[in-house]
Amino acid sequence: MPIDYKKYHPAWKQIARSIVRDRAKNHCELCNAENYKIHWKTRSRVVLTVHHIDYDIQNNKPYNLIALCQRCHNKLDMPLRIRNRKITTLRKGG
Repeated sequence: MPIDYKKYHPAWKQIARSIVRDRAKNHCELCNAENYKIHWKTRSRVVLTVHHIDYDIQNNKPYNLIALCQRCHNKLDMPLRIRNRKITTLRKGG
């Protein structure tokens, strides 16, 4: 899903870049996959993203941000996606 940068802090790209490059040293902070290299598990090219641990995109404190590969980011987001899917289904009368 594409990111809507209008919802994020105006300096989000710089904040995220700092987390990925400076703190995480271009590695996933959970599985250690290296940015732009082939992932050891998925065999796809890694593109690190920055995840808000508390899911609040306004909370850009370094302790709330973590650099993740797609695999780890999807694993962390899965419970929220399932919950949102259930809510959407209930709202539609399902």
